[in-house]
This record gives sequence, structure tokens and C-alpha cells, in this order.
Amino acid sequence: MKKIIYTLGFALIALSAVAQKPLSIEVLGHRGGRYEVDENTLSAFQTAYKHGVHSFETDIRLTADGDLVISHDASLKRMCGVDVDVEKSTRQQLKTHKSLKGNDVLFVDELAAFFAPRDIRYIEWEMKSNNYTPEQLKEYCNKLYNAVMPSKPAGAAYVFSSFDTRAITTMKSLHPDADCMYLTSRPVEKAVLDKAAELGVKRLGCNLGGTSRKAMKEAHKRGMLVNLWPGGSLEDFQLAVSLGADIACTDYPQAVLKFVKKKMKWVSPQNDGIK
Repeated sequence: MKKIIYTLGFALIALSAVAQKPLSIEVLGHRGGRYEVDENTLSAFQTAYKHGVHSFETDIRLTADGDLVISHDASLKRMCGVDVDVEKSTRQQLKTHKSLKGNDVLFVDELAAFFAPRDIRYIEWEMKSNNYTPEQLKEYCNKLYNAVMPSKPAGAAYVFSSFDTRAITTMKSLHPDADCMYLTSRPVEKAVLDKAAELGVKRLGCNLGGTSRKAMKEAHKRGMLVNLWPGGSLEDFQLAVSLGADIACTDYPQAVLKFVKKKMKWVSPQNDGIK
């Protein structure tokens, strides 16, 4: 409890110092907003969008028959209650299962089709590729790029993110115009900034915990756009704002948008610099 109070206090003090200056930050619905919806299902994105969320993060895996499925976990056990290996199953097999809340397993082509006609600002397509061979990576990156980019809404930013640096280098080698983000569980720090520069990317997804205002200033000085995560509470969002994040990944995007509207009117929940 003391830690929560301290964190909130720090955020409020920092925010009061910048309250006179309008701020912009992208509110990113993590898996659609996993604590508000049935994560990574079409229902999740439909519901969040209906309530004003226009930026999302989602997770992509390659199925046994070479299709692209939306799934954070390697197994359906947590979401569907059956211990089925996603990457050893075909699309047809996965389509026989439903989430514990009754929603279908979602595929990339279905989600891209949902986004296509809508006012979407920003999507992070996280590449879950750590166990893929180089040849599988090429197939995966090609299929993902070709599945989402042709139907990308005008003006939206589509970003391919990964903890797997091989996926980033493969995507960029196959599609030089692909906008990529280096994800890490570490805070913003010199070694992370140097790694991003080595990869040739200008986007970072870093851990909120341990990130300092000084480090964020250095990231921006280097021309980096930074997404801070995790976002498991309103306090996490406030801290991301106070640190100067460009994007705040949150499990409560609907609640964050309501909070900003009522309590943080000097903050605009979008950031034109993301594009």
C-alpha cells in the first residue's frame, strides 16, 4: 500500500509541474484491454472501439498450416480451458474452440478486416516468434506484412514489435518500409537505446518500472518514440505521462480515457508524433 501511495504521489507531483502545458500521449489497448474485455478476441476490439479506444496491441503466432492467429499464449489453456498447442494446430482445428466467455479464436485476416474501414490510429502487431527457425521467420514476416498492410486504414500507424530481435531484422530485411519496435522487459537505459540504434529502429517498448525522466529525455534526444508498459492501473498510466512516454500500454484503456476526460483535461489521449 505504501508503494502504491508513493508511486501515485510521485506521479501527481510530476504532473502538477507540467499541468499548465498541454500533453499528448497514445492510449494503447493491450490485447484490446485485457482487464476490461475478453482479450484478443474480435469482441474485445469491437467493444473497446465502441467505447472510444482507437489504438491497440495484439499478438501473432503461426499455425501448423501456415496461417496467422491472434494469441498471446502458446496454448489455449488459459483462454479456452483446453491445453491445445496453438502453433501445432491448424486454423480449422483452432476454430473448433471458443474462449471461456464464448468467443471464437481470432485470426489476423479477420482482425485486419475489422480495422480496415475504421478510424484506427495505431496498431502494434507483436511478433511471437522466439521458437521459429530462420526459414519460418521469413514465412511468418512475409505473411504478416502482406496480411495487414494492404488494408491499413489511411493515416493509421501499423508497427511490428517484438522481443525477438531476429524477427525485427528479418521483417526489415524483407520489407524495408516496415515500421518496427524493439520490445524489452528492461527500463529505458543506455544499453537498450544502443540496441535499438543497432537494430535501426526508432521505437522502443520498455518497462515502466525503473525508467527515469532523465532516461526518457535521452531517448527523445536520440529521436526515439517510447511505449511504456505494463499498464495495470490508472496509477501506471499517470506515471507514464509524468515520465514523458509517447505511448502508454494499458490493460484498462476505457477506464483511462474516462479518467483523462474527467481528471486530466490538460492531457490529450493521442500523440500525432506516432505516425
